Amino acid sequence: MNVLLTTVGRRAYMVKFFKEVIGDEGMVHATNSDDKTVAFHYADKSTITPLIYDENYIPFLLNYCKENKIDIVISLFDVDLPVLAKNRDKFEGIGASVIVSNEEIVDICNDKWKTYLFLEENGFNVPKTYLSLHQVMLAIENGEVSYPIVVKPRFGCGSIALSIAEDEMALLYYYSRNNRVINTTYLKYESAASDEKIIYQECLNGQEYGADIINDLDGNYRNVIVKKKVAMRAGETDIAEIKDVPVINKECEKLGKLTGHIANMDCDVFLVDGRPYILEMNARFGGGYPFSHMSGCNLPKAIVKWVKGEEVSDDLITAKKEITAHKELVITITDRG
Repeated sequence: MNVLLTTVGRRAYMVKFFKEVIGDEGMVHATNSDDKTVAFHYADKSTITPLIYDENYIPFLLNYCKENKIDIVISLFDVDLPVLAKNRDKFEGIGASVIVSNEEIVDICNDKWKTYLFLEENGFNVPKTYLSLHQVMLAIENGEVSYPIVVKPRFGCGSIALSIAEDEMALLYYYSRNNRVINTTYLKYESAASDEKIIYQECLNGQEYGADIINDLDGNYRNVIVKKKVAMRAGETDIAEIKDVPVINKECEKLGKLTGHIANMDCDVFLVDGRPYILEMNARFGGGYPFSHMSGCNLPKAIVKWVKGEEVSDDLITAKKEITAHKELVITITDRG
């Protein structure tokens, strides 16, 4: 059983988790378009790929999968998901299972405006959201929403070009500044599909949680793991506590059954006056998954078993409650000169 993790970036821990599962029965491969990728140093084999939107990207991956007898392909990056979803049949044709949701769900998750519309239309609590600067300024003027306003990319990842405007001067500044940032980072690729590259959201005042909503490979809901975010750093959870929050569990179960997504969906949820508000959905392993994993959930093992056609017990994808975990910085020597 050989696993390929694409656009692996800094998520060396995912390489380690899959290596623990595969053991001596196969290899864990990692790819990225940047040679300065720390996860490469933990994989059994790694390679540099063309950029995701390069016309040679998919042919390169297909050839790599054939040469290395890859059984499972998993992406760890939002920008990669729509490309893999569109070409999933090509990988299955050479015997490689791509663990990715369908194109429609990936599109809804990656486009934060579509996320808002999808959640609102299906009865979930969501922060008030606007697609243009004119719309949000008119809403502020009419008293529909008030400062502070969250200014973030429509197609975003992590905390890149995400700001909080406390007044009109800041709102106008971040509108200009964040558009420039989007146009000079990888966010420009997906953002090119729309004239409106930024959305504007009501800033919720409540406790933030993360949730791993787990479905099987047929899109059937299996479990949800809720984590209270204790501390954040660079757009990812730094300290988290596994919690049992029934009202969040219920909303996430409803969401998992509605989307029919594949494997993990990483969600951001705010609890405001006892009501859960869903902010974002990411159709992949998120930066908060290690907290679930270290608390007893082993989704990598479940994925391998599902691909093999084996049953997965509830215990395998359940985390122990009331456990608090911290991420730490680890220094890795990548060149001894």
